[in-house]
Amino acid sequence: MKKNFGAQTWVYPMPVFIIATYDENGNPDAMNAAWGGIVDRGYIGLCLSASHKTTKNIIKNKAFTVSVADTKHRIEADYVGVESANQVPNKIEKSGFTMVKSEFVNAPVINELPMALECEYIKTTQEGLIIGKIINVCADEEVLSENGKIDPAKFSPITFDPVNNTYIALGNPVGNAFSDGTKLK
Repeated sequence: MKKNFGAQTWVYPMPVFIIATYDENGNPDAMNAAWGGIVDRGYIGLCLSASHKTTKNIIKNKAFTVSVADTKHRIEADYVGVESANQVPNKIEKSGFTMVKSEFVNAPVINELPMALECEYIKTTQEGLIIGKIINVCADEEVLSENGKIDPAKFSPITFDPVNNTYIALGNPVGNAFSDGTKLK
């Protein structure tokens, strides 16, 4: 028998995204955001409150990057989520993250996180969802497999468990997409 919990914002896996932008003075900013995902081929959607400095930066600069947090940097990733740049202007320095300007959009890429989506701001929907067009995906060579693709085992991305407020590591393959199901044909 299943237990009912009512309407909740629970889904698995829930990515741990670190959204990076530049502020009005060109200073880097970043925040942790779990409510987001791919909304169409080549587009990402982020559910961010209008009160976040990052949200204002995205709209002003028409650009942002989305890094995927990993197990190695979970403390830093959590810190940029629990601290507000509205109150702590030097939160990036305190986090230990360092950044370089994206080659493709007017936003910073976090050096320590192994994967990032470089995005152009498209619009904010009526429901408040920020839509960005993915212009480029970059990944550190150390997380690539022998065939040049991102290897989750080397990368070790984390997801957010909204029920228990924990982070969970990903990485172990359990099957083959678009293949395993063909056994039932």
